[in-house]
Amino acid sequence: MELNHSKSLPWTFWHHQLHQRLLNSPELLPQRKALLLAVSGGQDSMALLALLRDLLPLHQWTLKIWHGNHCWHSEACRIATELGHWCDTQSLVFRIDQAPKDLPRTEAAARNWRYDSLANLAEANGSDVVTGHTASDRAENLLLQMSRGSDLAGLGSLRPVRLLKKSAPKFIQLRRPMLGFTRTATAAICSDLNLPVWNDPSNCSTALPRNKIRMEVLPILEELYPGCSERLAGLAERISQVQDTQQILGTLALATLKRNNGLDRKALGDLPHPTRRQLLAQWLQTQNVPCLTAHTLEQLSLRLASGAAGGQADLPKGWKLSWQGLDLRLQPPLVKH
Repeated sequence: MELNHSKSLPWTFWHHQLHQRLLNSPELLPQRKALLLAVSGGQDSMALLALLRDLLPLHQWTLKIWHGNHCWHSEACRIATELGHWCDTQSLVFRIDQAPKDLPRTEAAARNWRYDSLANLAEANGSDVVTGHTASDRAENLLLQMSRGSDLAGLGSLRPVRLLKKSAPKFIQLRRPMLGFTRTATAAICSDLNLPVWNDPSNCSTALPRNKIRMEVLPILEELYPGCSERLAGLAERISQVQDTQQILGTLALATLKRNNGLDRKALGDLPHPTRRQLLAQWLQTQNVPCLTAHTLEQLSLRLASGAAGGQADLPKGWKLSWQGLDLRLQPPLVKH
C-alpha cells in the first residue's frame, strides 16, 4: 500500500521516483531503519541526502551523516567544514573523520579506510551504511571490470544491498538506493532542490582509470548510443542475478555430491569442465578456503576430470585437497601449538 505524503513536504518528480522505488523494493531501505549516510559533498551523495531528508517523515528512518576527509588536496578541509555547517542548518547529525597521514594515495586504500570507519561507527550505532552510487557508477564499474578481465562476480558488483565488509558484523548492510538514477539525474536533483555541491578536484584527474572512463569513454558511448549507461547498469544487475541463481543451483548440486565428509570424485569428474570448475569453486568457498586464482582453479578442475589419476594439491593458507578412488577430501591447515 502506498503511503500518503504530507502536503507540507517538498515533493518533486525525484521524490516520487525514489519513494516508489522504495515501496516496490522495501528491502533497499527498510522503514524505521537506522541509516548512516556517507556523504562526500558531490552531486550524487547530496542528491541522495536531500531526498532521504525529505522522505524521512514517511519512512521514519533515523538518519546520521558521515564525511571522510582524505586530506589529499587543498580544498579538503574547507569542503568538510562547509558541508558540516550546511548539515547543521538542516538539523542533521553530522560527523567528520580524518584519514591518517600515512594513508596510501590509492583508490583501494581510501575505500578500505572509509569502509573501516563506517563499519566501526555503524556497529556502535546499530545502523546500516548508505551510499550515493548511481547507475552511472555501475556502468563505469562494468566497463572497468570487463577491461581488467574480471569474472561474473566483478561484472555484477555494486549491488543494491550487500554486507558492508566480510569482517564486519553481519547486521551491517551497505545500501545503494540511487542505482536507479543516472549522474545526469542527480545533477538535475541538485539544481531543482537548490542544493550546494562540493566537487572533489581529484575526480577530475584522468590519471585514475575510473575517471578516464567517466570523462572520456562513457561520453563517447552515450553519443553513439544515448541511454547506454542505464542499459549497462541494467546488464550488471542481470549478471548479479545470474550469479545468485548459479549459487542457489550450485548449493543444490553440491548436496547430491556429498560423500564421506567430502565430495564424490567420480560424479564431479563426470561433469563438464565449466560446471565442475564452478561447483569446485563454490564448495571450496563454503569450506572457508581462501580464494583461488582463476588459473589455479582451472588447472585443479582439469586434474579432477573423470579417469584422471589420484593426487593432491596445496591450496592457500595451508589447506590441502586430495583425491583417490571415489573420494575428494579437504584437509584444513594444521593448528600450531
